[in-house]
Amino acid sequence: MPNFMDAEKLLKEGLENRRMIILIGSCIVDYIGRASSTLTRGERLIIVKSDGSIQIHRPKDVSPVNWQPPGCIFHVESTENELCFKAIRSKPREYVNIIFDSITFIACFNLYDEGEFSLYASELDMQKAIIASPSIIEDGLKIISFERHVDPGFIDLYGIDSKGRLVILEIKRRIADKSAVLQLAKYVDEVKGRSPYREVRGILVAPGLAKGVQTLLSSLGLEFKRLDPKKCAEILSRSSEGIDLKKFIKS
Repeated sequence: MPNFMDAEKLLKEGLENRRMIILIGSCIVDYIGRASSTLTRGERLIIVKSDGSIQIHRPKDVSPVNWQPPGCIFHVESTENELCFKAIRSKPREYVNIIFDSITFIACFNLYDEGEFSLYASELDMQKAIIASPSIIEDGLKIISFERHVDPGFIDLYGIDSKGRLVILEIKRRIADKSAVLQLAKYVDEVKGRSPYREVRGILVAPGLAKGVQTLLSSLGLEFKRLDPKKCAEILSRSSEGIDLKKFIKS
């Protein structure tokens, strides 16, 4: 268990050299800024990253209880009885002040990471993302059912647009070819036959189109919406609750 003077020295060295710092100890945390908060004494994990961001974690939950984004200025000061560690952000003006009465662990690391991070989504994930945020297709779209059964097969998503028109979405996670267009056309024709007095739109949703597909779409009166599966994965990752398809009634 390091004493406060040693911890202060190690913290300052780590901050000056832009290292990642891991600190565990008993502390009080005060936040002053756009609002204010106080976290009474308890054992916490503090992570300072090389970009100047800081996170304060409790023993439970995924998200930090306090945090500041990259670019913080840090101030460290110790006495015989405590260590004060402050993270200051200039715009907007706010700070987190951490006062330790004991430190269990402290370490600094130089981490090298140039790897690329990619998110991937299946067609089901794309369905869920559109259900969660229909505006990624267009404003005013409302999804009313999924995997709707018609004679040619199953419609991925079935909805109504802002003008009351029926909308059929055919989703592909890869570059869409002519077979996807022809499948969508069959769904549209089937729905038009069932609802002869309703205007029906068919939209092919995919990250891109193969050569000649746009011409075929236009000739059949169908539409294309470009949608990256990565964007869908990001939407789902931000959702605090899972997207439950069962709440949408199949009809």
